[in-house]
Amino acid sequence: MKKYLWPALLLILPFLIVGQASAQVPTPSDDQVNVIARQLFCPVCENTPLDVCPTQACAQWRELIREKLAQGWTETQIKQYFVDQYGDRVLGTPPAHGLNWLVYILPPIAILAGLFILVRAFLAWRTPAATAGASSSGTPPLIGPNKDDEYIRRLEEELRKR
Repeated sequence: MKKYLWPALLLILPFLIVGQASAQVPTPSDDQVNVIARQLFCPVCENTPLDVCPTQACAQWRELIREKLAQGWTETQIKQYFVDQYGDRVLGTPPAHGLNWLVYILPPIAILAGLFILVRAFLAWRTPAATAGASSSGTPPLIGPNKDDEYIRRLEEELRKR
């Protein structure tokens, strides 16, 4: 019996190895495809993510993503494939090089500048003005020390006469 067991095992062994190798690469699920498709925009439709675009072209591109995932491509490789084919406009997040850096730098700078201006304005509104040295009676303060008092006194006398 042992004599016949070895040839049978040798015939079955290649099928077991091939069965295991094909079982290791499962077909990617829709969720795995949509994780990548959500980060890409349809090159045909304006501002429509690839995962929700109803066109036939987008359905084909999602299938292409599925095939690339089944072949073992990484998310970065697949996104680079689409960039090579259609340009940077297919990416949901613009790459941080060239003038695209402004997208990442300008909003925080604008927010900080706005906050700085608001804080300065609130502080200026809360503190009394430096020229608010007027007396409580509503009359303006005297301009200078004693030498100007005589002039102001004479001016007030002339105004009372009229």
